[in-house]
Amino acid sequence: MPITAKLDEFGKPAWIVLIVLGFMVFWPLGLAILAFTIWSGRMGCCGYHPGHSRWEHGQDRWQRKMERLQAKMDWMRSKMNGSPWGGNPWRGNPWGAPSSGNRAFDEYRAETLRRLEEEQREFRDFLDRLRMAKDKAEFDQFMDERRNRPAPEAPPPNA
Repeated sequence: MPITAKLDEFGKPAWIVLIVLGFMVFWPLGLAILAFTIWSGRMGCCGYHPGHSRWEHGQDRWQRKMERLQAKMDWMRSKMNGSPWGGNPWRGNPWGAPSSGNRAFDEYRAETLRRLEEEQREFRDFLDRLRMAKDKAEFDQFMDERRNRPAPEAPPPNA
């Protein structure tokens, strides 16, 4: 088993100990280990996933950030809509924003927010369909390769 796989089993603390020991033994060695851990993504804030390409890792990271942002927005919207933990001082307005005093503008703002939320929902659905199509294409490719592989030779009969 390669040493990197063994250190990955122990996690970041093992890499940090190796970096410190590298600096103590010979500073260029410590610097090289530090550069490797940063370059490989092992010291990133969102974790290293062996077997994932850097592209997949970036997509996963972006998706997680978007999901966290959406959860925070939903939480704030629930707080603004009069949940038990917080009152809504603007209860009459469905978007949780104070009235500007201009009804035409308030209606425009409400319509724009509704349209943006609808576009966000459509985009999320589009991304889901895109992921599904990619998964289906990969699965179809796997099945085609499996069907087209040569059949194993039968063992000779024992007479």
